[in-house]
Amino acid sequence: MLFNTVLRLLCLLSYITNSNSFPKPLTSAEEREVLQRFASGDTEARNTLIERNLRLVAHIVKKYSNHIKDAEDLISVGTIGLIKAISTYNIGKGTKLATYAARCIDNAIQPQRLYWDKSRQTRPLWVQNSRLLNGFRGHWL
Repeated sequence: MLFNTVLRLLCLLSYITNSNSFPKPLTSAEEREVLQRFASGDTEARNTLIERNLRLVAHIVKKYSNHIKDAEDLISVGTIGLIKAISTYNIGKGTKLATYAARCIDNAIQPQRLYWDKSRQTRPLWVQNSRLLNGFRGHWL
């Protein structure tokens, strides 16, 4: 079931990426109604929440992406964060879904972005060799 949902979202993401359009966000009344349906176990309501909040994912990804390829990867990771946010959201806590989801999306993107940033760091060969030759902490370049 989760695989099918992720597959549908990836298809939706490819549509969004190619056409540069997002579904309109839900109004407050619509969001309350869909959240109540989701709380009662309606999976179609869950999919509606995911699809209508993809604009939020794209907005958060804009803070982190430098390249188109990065944006596509970060949107995928952010969508997984959105799915987690919708699955764990509690209406009774008094926070808005967008506020809670934004934090979850951000938390999903951060480790991935930091991993990519570290893997892209390149140092000149002489710096790498001098670090090996110096031997103790006080003499790093």
